[in-house]
Amino acid sequence: MRGADRRCFLFLQGPLSPLYRRIGPALTTAGHKVLRINFCVGDWLHWHGPETLSYRGRFEDWPDWIADRLEREGVSDLVMHGDTRPYHRQAVIAAERLGITVHVSELGLIRPGFMTLERGGLGVSSRFPVDPDAVARLQARAGEVDIAPRHPASFALEAWQDVSYHLPNVALGWLFFPHHRRHTPISPLLDYTLWLRRLAGASARARKAKARQEALLGSQAPLFLLPLQMEGDYQIVAQSPYGSVRDALQVVMTSFARHAPRDARLAIKSHPLDNGWIDWATEIADRARDLGLGDRAVFLDGGDLAALMARAEGVVTVNSTVGLDALRAGRPVKPLAPAIYDGPGLTHQGELETFWVAPQPPDRARVAAFLTAIAACTQVRGTIHNRGGLQEAVEGMTARLLSTEPVPPELAGPPPRLERARALGIRL
Repeated sequence: MRGADRRCFLFLQGPLSPLYRRIGPALTTAGHKVLRINFCVGDWLHWHGPETLSYRGRFEDWPDWIADRLEREGVSDLVMHGDTRPYHRQAVIAAERLGITVHVSELGLIRPGFMTLERGGLGVSSRFPVDPDAVARLQARAGEVDIAPRHPASFALEAWQDVSYHLPNVALGWLFFPHHRRHTPISPLLDYTLWLRRLAGASARARKAKARQEALLGSQAPLFLLPLQMEGDYQIVAQSPYGSVRDALQVVMTSFARHAPRDARLAIKSHPLDNGWIDWATEIADRARDLGLGDRAVFLDGGDLAALMARAEGVVTVNSTVGLDALRAGRPVKPLAPAIYDGPGLTHQGELETFWVAPQPPDRARVAAFLTAIAACTQVRGTIHNRGGLQEAVEGMTARLLSTEPVPPELAGPPPRLERARALGIRL
């Protein structure tokens, strides 16, 4: 490959899987230079060798270090999983100043069986358009796109990937990467201890959630659904105006108490990966009492999300992918932050207080256009939580990274959600 055509790909942290380690050699085989930076022992175990570097310095020195490394290595493409982790955010800032192309992966928006790979950024940093006409043009250009579910996730594989990454950091991180700053809100040991307790009480929680769900579904009262997101999720701390899920919960419950019909119920459902760090049952009961809601706010620590969604008058979320699932099911959705699926004809465009009394349903044609366009432009077939799907993800993401096709004009401008996000206090 001629020097002018040879690119340099620099990988930062990837998902907890061999995904990036397998993409790297494919890019090398195509004639390009590949580098990787490891920040902790778990990173090193996932990918080590002569093409890898280790950053063992302090976080406050990282911005200057990565800017120098990007320039010195002649990096053309920066690849990472999630663009708002502290190390990644500083690397994106440096790359944008140098005109380096940024590629960001994440779990798929359309699940199961997809991964996300976007150029530029995710969420409020995404270049995917809000304008319905621009989305329609992308849909027309994409043609037919298969979004049928594929590669169901394996919980056992996901758990093994998590444990095999984090426990070595606990055991050896202090020795080899003494200044590493983890991006998770609590330590892995506490997380796993909480999970053992959750597993022990799973049957009792499931029975209680089933009974509460049956009562809600059997009632004629209007029902609204609030699926909780994970505390510490970067969709909350970096992509929303809320400091925590607790803050968002207070906003929703207060608005519901003041503006929802008196006979309406608010079902608040735990996240399926919630580890029990926060006692949501007690918190929600206390808030309901203070707001005079009584039994109108119902917490379900489990339950069937699809069944609840089908019965609900509307779904409120900060920016969870559950919002997209609800749109696909034809349910009105009110996001509290500029989610990727938030736009005219898709989500409720009024304020939250109007959602309780007149939720705007999605336009089916616009939902279909959005799904086709988003699948074609930002989604790649495959998954990291299914062994069969991993190879498909490697092949699809490698092809996307190597593509030399020009960026469609609808995806080439500045992030269309960023101005609104900053007006809400989101600092990106």
